[in-house]
Amino acid sequence: MKIMDTNTINKTHISYTDLTGQHAYLKDELLEAVSNVLDRCQFILGPEVEAFEQRFAELCGVSHAVAVNSGTDALVLALRALDVGSGDEVITVPNSFVATTSAIVLARARPVFIDVRDDYNMDPSQIESVITSRTKAILPVHLTGRPAEMNTILEIAKRHHLYVIEDAAQAVLAAYHTKRVGSFGTIGCFSLHPLKTLNACGDGGVLTTNDSGLFKRLKILRNLGLESRDRCSAWSGNSRLDTIQAAMLLVKLKYLPKWTEQRRLNAEFYLKQLGGLSEIRLPIEQSYEKCVYHTFVIRTDRRDELKSYLADNQVETAIHYPIPLHLQESAASLNYKIGMFPMAEAQANHILSLPIYPELGQEKLNRVVSVIKKFYRG
Repeated sequence: MKIMDTNTINKTHISYTDLTGQHAYLKDELLEAVSNVLDRCQFILGPEVEAFEQRFAELCGVSHAVAVNSGTDALVLALRALDVGSGDEVITVPNSFVATTSAIVLARARPVFIDVRDDYNMDPSQIESVITSRTKAILPVHLTGRPAEMNTILEIAKRHHLYVIEDAAQAVLAAYHTKRVGSFGTIGCFSLHPLKTLNACGDGGVLTTNDSGLFKRLKILRNLGLESRDRCSAWSGNSRLDTIQAAMLLVKLKYLPKWTEQRRLNAEFYLKQLGGLSEIRLPIEQSYEKCVYHTFVIRTDRRDELKSYLADNQVETAIHYPIPLHLQESAASLNYKIGMFPMAEAQANHILSLPIYPELGQEKLNRVVSVIKKFYRG
């Protein structure tokens, strides 16, 4: 197996991510892209924005994409475009990043949680038990860059006349039965946060859809409700992606397939090297899935001890996420209690994310594995 190697990381410390390493060899291209925007001074909705949208739509296999200023706004605008609001309910999961549920609340709807499966994604078998006359949409999350069970989710949504909004923030290029995420639901929502696999040099987001009417509505909603400079058809905010960010994202799009494949190679290495440790549960990729490993998440009963041991040995890790959303202080008014979503809660106590970024390199991959084996085998 060929593993990409760089010398951008400190020899004695393995960071959880390495944005410096990513941008070191892109710097000249990125600066040229920025320079072109500076020369034209079309900073708002310049031609690079539309070019990025077209390329991203092609990437996801959809008709339309709308670039916005964050993944959170992508979710909020998706809900607004579908007229989800006060009195409506949206079914989602409690183990995602806070933005997923915040968007539902910001749209003035009520989040309704169901538990997840062993793969960290929505358990479709629980959806129908929480559908009510107020349910308007299902919002699955492709967590860790692994696609949710979309066929079953779509069947249930169709049967109950519900919208499906995909939270694909962590899953650009992930595929399920050969189709890429963001192409299944009514609308797909992506994040371009600096820590994502396709990342802006700042923040950004994208919505995808095959519905031309929704495409038009989303473009209006992301730009203060303006149909033209002088005509406003809806009250809305400013959610535009800056032209400079779009220009840099166009550069990065060229490298995304290579970066994604390297993440998959790094994951393959971990799976092979750590597969003999009975104390660790590793991710499993089904034959009909293509996971992009935004995070490489293991589970272990001794999570906190292992995390501390890795840190002592200069290996940085992360936890995505230690407190389920239904147990956050902000969710108190939803009246969920400990024990209501046992799988999500158990996972939160045992999950640990290992470094997986493309620039990690073979030497550092070996070190991560070596430290983990030493922890368990002495």
